Amino acid sequence: MKYDELNHFSHPQHKLRFEYSELPFKCDGCREVGIGSRFKCSLCDFDLHTHCAAATVGAIALRHPFYPKCRFYFFPSPPGDSPRYCNACGRNIAGFVYHCRACGFDLHPCCAALPHVLNADGGLRLHLQRRASASCHRCGRKGRSWSYRSECKKYNLHVACVTEMLVESWHELYYGDGGGGGGGGGGKKVMVSGNRIPAIRGVGMSHHRSEKGKVKRCCELAAMAVQFVISAVLGDPTTVIAGVVSSFLFR
Repeated sequence: MKYDELNHFSHPQHKLRFEYSELPFKCDGCREVGIGSRFKCSLCDFDLHTHCAAATVGAIALRHPFYPKCRFYFFPSPPGDSPRYCNACGRNIAGFVYHCRACGFDLHPCCAALPHVLNADGGLRLHLQRRASASCHRCGRKGRSWSYRSECKKYNLHVACVTEMLVESWHELYYGDGGGGGGGGGGKKVMVSGNRIPAIRGVGMSHHRSEKGKVKRCCELAAMAVQFVISAVLGDPTTVIAGVVSSFLFR
């Protein structure tokens, strides 16, 4: 068995091969967008986040430090008939999910694997929190979803705000209404030009109104931090991906 290949229950027709791409893709497991590392069937245009590829039906329960009393079990599709939402990012559950039967909590596989510490450039460290202790740099609110907070405690960013930026910017990739770049899956491909990542709108937005002094520095840190949070949310929190994304943030 090759280490860069695997058989997965969700795609029994062919083996999936590990691949690294600097262009976004839509995961056929959780139905969320990813970038960077993935397992792919090129014959069928089938993609899985590495975290989704690692998910197995009947595996031992996943434990998460934010929910110490919960046991999350993997489901290939959301259980029950009612709409379900991820407790980390707030988006709906449309595919693979970790679900706690006792508490009813749900987590996308990539959200369940979000790093608890992100080391950004310039010595900036971001810590994942279940609840924001201060207002989000982008929306100005405290509640809503998990968030990343800077070590200096001056900067907070909701995971939900990051996913909103991605959905707004890559709407055709999420919902297939924009005439994607070919392949199966009904709009599964995002429109790209010259092998470049489509711009991510709204990254520079902030609820701060001033651009002076400490607030300006806070905004600079925010722009830097969001690059790394985007990478983590997309399933590959590496500095390489963050650098690629950053080159298209402010177009």
